[in-house]
Amino acid sequence: RNYKSPRSNLSELRIVLLGGRWTGKSSAGNTILGREEFVTEGRTAQCVKRQREVAGRQVTVVDTPGWRKSWSVENTPELDKQEIVHSVSLCPRGPCALFIVLRVDASFTETDRRSVEEHLELLSKTVWRHTIVLFTRGDRLGDRTIEQHIEAEGEALRWLVGKCGNRYHVLNNEMRGDVTQVTELLEKVEELVARNSGRHFTVGERMESWEDHVESDRLHCNSNKFITVGIH
Repeated sequence: RNYKSPRSNLSELRIVLLGGRWTGKSSAGNTILGREEFVTEGRTAQCVKRQREVAGRQVTVVDTPGWRKSWSVENTPELDKQEIVHSVSLCPRGPCALFIVLRVDASFTETDRRSVEEHLELLSKTVWRHTIVLFTRGDRLGDRTIEQHIEAEGEALRWLVGKCGNRYHVLNNEMRGDVTQVTELLEKVEELVARNSGRHFTVGERMESWEDHVESDRLHCNSNKFITVGIH
């Protein structure tokens, strides 16, 4: 079942969109804000932040560079990883929610699952308390419900949805005029904030994780140097 909880009525909401390339992050940002704020042609190379009043709330959306589908975090360019980590700093006091953006018409394999997990945990191991799965291209569901899609897609997608506390939402980016889908999304963000007792994802959580990642890379490099010296 989709997540339902008492919610806080907030005047300001801050959202970060994360996910692989070509999943529809920029289009989702435009749908949420109700106008063309993000460029949808070509690849997003740097974080982009846009703000607008939506349904009586001041909404901030941060779009981020996507990683290649199925890529391990080790294969993702360092600049892209830095931008992903930087994204939360663009939200004063931290984002209220981080959306993992997936296309409803694309398969989601175990390799995809590991890729999402690795990239999300660049931010923190605790990031999952603040995440919601956002499915784009909702029109491709046809007669199926999103619950039927999640069940049919397999264990990898069910794991991801479960890891996000069974929080998910569907957007049809072809129906920008449908304000209900956006209002319901914002309400789910408010429910998430209420569940977290008003806490947002903090920069402190993010920095601790990034420092661990940098230290791991340093040790890996030193290990490789040691092996090289040993060979010679």
